[in-house]
Amino acid sequence: MSVVVTAVFHPATDRRDDLVSALQAAIPAVHAEDGCLLYAIHDAADGTITMIEKWSDADSLAAHAAGPAVVALNAAIDGMLARPVVVTTMTAIPAGTPEQGTL
Repeated sequence: MSVVVTAVFHPATDRRDDLVSALQAAIPAVHAEDGCLLYAIHDAADGTITMIEKWSDADSLAAHAAGPAVVALNAAIDGMLARPVVVTTMTAIPAGTPEQGTL
């Protein structure tokens, strides 16, 4: 079963653009990872940057979390955050149509 993840980044003062650039630079390497179905950043109304991810299965997510792309991203964003990233891992509770009821 697929796994959905949100990672909420709280930019430090005056570091939002640097953070976005670092996240954008990491995306191609993550998109090339086995099991990556979605890895996209979004502006949130509260000033945070939210990464929305979808992985084909928990093993793919675990490999990603321990992989070189995440190591490089963590190094790149060092000093750019006001507080730690909030990561939430979820599995779907299907409802409605398959196309509209699951991510």
